[in-house]
Amino acid sequence: MKWDWRIVIALVVGVVAVSSSGALIAYAAAPALAIAFWRNALGTAVLAPVAVVRREIRGSQWGSALAGLALAAHFGTWVPSVKLTNIATATALVCTQPIWAGLISAIRGARVGTWVWAGMALAVLGAAIATGGHLRSGGGREVLGDLLALAGAIAGAVYTVIGERVRQRTTTTAYTTVCYGACATVLLGVCLLLRTPMTGYAASAWLTILGLTVGPQLLGHSMFNYALHKVSATTLSVIILIEVPGAILLGWAWLGQTVTLIAMGGIALLLAGVALVILNPGERFGPHPLPASDL
Repeated sequence: MKWDWRIVIALVVGVVAVSSSGALIAYAAAPALAIAFWRNALGTAVLAPVAVVRREIRGSQWGSALAGLALAAHFGTWVPSVKLTNIATATALVCTQPIWAGLISAIRGARVGTWVWAGMALAVLGAAIATGGHLRSGGGREVLGDLLALAGAIAGAVYTVIGERVRQRTTTTAYTTVCYGACATVLLGVCLLLRTPMTGYAASAWLTILGLTVGPQLLGHSMFNYALHKVSATTLSVIILIEVPGAILLGWAWLGQTVTLIAMGGIALLLAGVALVILNPGERFGPHPLPASDL
């Protein structure tokens, strides 16, 4: 593969965009579920006119809508997790998505190689070390955040597995529009059911939500999609893991969140395990999944 400056810039912009997700969510003075709704609703508002003008939304879109349901579960757990635990742990745990996708494939009968199982074991060990401090300190709030981040990773894996099939018969714009729209609809229903305030936020909160929409939701996803015509999905999946140290750095510089050396070691082991699963030098369990939403 020949790297050119346009691909490098696209990857840098994409990683920076998705790395900002955790800090932006933690900073936004708005309910987590409302943040999840608005970033998808605004994303749909941007993409829908393009899909309509191009006449890309045709025929049955039940597959895309089903993927949107899984994406709603992803956002409905991942976004609240950042409000409950630290950005570093939440981001690292949600990045275990490729591992859960591999387990789903194994359950469906795919053969999983020895190196994949080794990577999974390494990631589990790393996650245990990274989150162990929360258990020892009795931080029930942080433990709940850790569990929600893991739930977000599982939901993201389900989203990816569904999306890999649906994308074979629909365009990126049509799929993303329907998926984001279905996701926003489900999240809106949950917010109304729980009586979550949907408006009345300070201007800074709205600007942060707009930043989440333009950055991680649209810009990060677009840059990675652009890079895919020159960079393999495997390479891109590993590159995207750089978002974790990026999120840690941003959380420290902007919000003053610190991470212990033990937790950092656990996160490093977790990422090494995920990378081993993605690279998978043995028999592959299927297409290497990219993040469901670029966080």
